[in-house]
Amino acid sequence: MEERNFFERLVDISPGMEIWWDSSPVIFDNWCKKLLEKADAGDRDLLQAQFNRMYDPDNPMGQLFRGVTTNPPLSLQAIQDDPPYWEKVAKDILAAKPDLDKEGLFWELYKTVVKRGSDMYLPLFEASGYNEGYLSGQVDPRSVFDKDAMIRQAEEIAAINPNVMIKVPGSKEGYAVIEYLTAKGIPTNNTLTFVYSQLQDCADSVKRGLETAQQNGVDLSKWRSVITHMEGRFGNLGGLKDRAAEAGVELSDGEIRLAELAIFKKAYKYLKDNDMPSKMLSCSLIVGPTVDGDDRIWHLEEKAGADVVVTCPPVFIDKVIFMPGVEKIDFEKDRILEDIPADVMDKLMRVPYFEKGYATGGYSRDEYSTIDPLQKTAAQFSKATEEMVAFAGECL
Repeated sequence: MEERNFFERLVDISPGMEIWWDSSPVIFDNWCKKLLEKADAGDRDLLQAQFNRMYDPDNPMGQLFRGVTTNPPLSLQAIQDDPPYWEKVAKDILAAKPDLDKEGLFWELYKTVVKRGSDMYLPLFEASGYNEGYLSGQVDPRSVFDKDAMIRQAEEIAAINPNVMIKVPGSKEGYAVIEYLTAKGIPTNNTLTFVYSQLQDCADSVKRGLETAQQNGVDLSKWRSVITHMEGRFGNLGGLKDRAAEAGVELSDGEIRLAELAIFKKAYKYLKDNDMPSKMLSCSLIVGPTVDGDDRIWHLEEKAGADVVVTCPPVFIDKVIFMPGVEKIDFEKDRILEDIPADVMDKLMRVPYFEKGYATGGYSRDEYSTIDPLQKTAAQFSKATEEMVAFAGECL
């Protein structure tokens, strides 16, 4: 096992890159214990030192993790990580608010998960001058097409802590919400985003909202904007391989990863070339492809040198840390600026699903709701939300 892990080495060569923890921080200690138990005895001290550098409340400016993303499945994961604890939390909430129904109790539990997690990152938020240490709290995914409901939820979540960033979906209604929240100085994270049209739309919406905020003299000292690209979901959940086959094109796993990276890189360039106030965020990362018998991590290797946020779920970090041969992966300085090979792009552009997802203006706002991975991801998030509601119902 290498002394400085893959993520630390990537940040070393990428000024401005931020690694975020993609789960509730309340599960971090239990996750560390589980990984230490499965590690070789000779690696445990090295691994514990890496964990100490990932999250360090005594030295927040020196830690690896610079922020946190959460969503309903991850909040559910936090509850499932320690059900007795959260049952007690539910009882305490009910003691103070005995008239809550299961939906009301769910919402209070969800806000408590957000509160506990954001509390853990307040030291970094304050030490960094409010630039880092944000935790993303998502509006109810069942409200993805309800602008008024999302605004009500967003304002309530934003009031939990000053370092809570509101996660808003990439729907037509979501971009109106993002512009509204930005105009009020409320930080946002655009989620459920898969195609270039959404990423550009978000950047433009944020810029308009920020101009409104500045005109109105709004305090922007605790404001940030990140735009999430759910990379692996565009290819895998969107069925890029099958869609290519329908067009008579055979794509390898590596070419699917490059298709996702092509969209990310185009959006990254748009933000940089136009001096946009938002920062790209990479998520839904996948290990692969396998090259000459060795696993690679192109989703991250291709971002070497990037001034971006990379959010990593525990299962992904686990896989990378213990991946055979990971120490042999070297990074190419400023790889983020390198174009996808022309022959690969020519091949991809023969696939209508990719061509539309990559094109400027490929989707109108009214068409965002038709994007297949958006529909599937929203359904997954809604299902997890319903499971949290069910847990709340069991606590009544």
